[in-house]
Amino acid sequence: MHWGINLGADASGRKMDNLQMVPKKLFASINNAEEKPFDFLRILFEGVIAGGTAGVVVETALYPIDTIKTRLQAARGGGQIALKGLYSGLAGNLAGVLPASAIFVGVYEPVKQKLLKMFPENLSAVAHLTAGALGGIAASFVRVPTEVIKQRMQTRQFASAPDAVRVIVSREGFKGLYAGYGSFLLRDLPFDAIQFCIYEQLRIGYKLAAKRELNDPENAVIGAFAGALTGAITTPLDVIKTRLMIQGSANQYKGIVDCVKTIVAEEGPPALLKGIGPRVLWIGIGGSIFFGVLERTKRYLAQNRPDNATSKKD
Repeated sequence: MHWGINLGADASGRKMDNLQMVPKKLFASINNAEEKPFDFLRILFEGVIAGGTAGVVVETALYPIDTIKTRLQAARGGGQIALKGLYSGLAGNLAGVLPASAIFVGVYEPVKQKLLKMFPENLSAVAHLTAGALGGIAASFVRVPTEVIKQRMQTRQFASAPDAVRVIVSREGFKGLYAGYGSFLLRDLPFDAIQFCIYEQLRIGYKLAAKRELNDPENAVIGAFAGALTGAITTPLDVIKTRLMIQGSANQYKGIVDCVKTIVAEEGPPALLKGIGPRVLWIGIGGSIFFGVLERTKRYLAQNRPDNATSKKD
């Protein structure tokens, strides 16, 4: 590690100078002028592979918790939820999760690394926030139809993904596949930006304190914390998104504001926190698995590049 070498040099005479240089050297591993020119296609390819792999693993492992969360949010008043068919819609969902996760990380990684080269070191959080938001916008074109179909299957409106697509398009038009798109962006853009920013900033601080690269369990713990915290904060946005996506052609809500007013008037403010327990559990565990698999896959791809590159991944 660059900063590990600097800390060991002339320890007796320049300890404070070296300590002051540590933060700069942490980011110098990204901005190092001696590094090879920015390879957009390689970073994009590795991001797509790592993101797709992590997305499929976490979705498969935690789908039942997501189903319970969706049914809790969809239930009006004190309605009971069914615990059968917790894997309803998994196959169709994976068909969307794979490209969506691949697109997200495929955009996030090169944008993040480019912005970290351009921004001052003290604005690294802005780079992470911006990259997360742009990744979320790119992935939303696949995520939203996937989410609409998944949630309607989870609430037992359809038995199969092809049937869901056919009926939704015939009854609501193509735009039915993008029901709740605005609320989805309202939830997912801040979610993606905040989660990845918290994760990246915690990793930077941890690496600085530990004076070494982090191992898989450490990345997983940081990912779990970032996911759980972000999941709790964005639960009201998730409830609104769920209600708008599953309403179908009934159109009981006329938009985000009307949805909030109706929920609060009919069910009280606590209804905006429906499903917070399963959501925090799901996203916390999911963050642990996702970021753990993501970092492991990125490291594997970096170690097996044709040019045998040894540059550090952040």
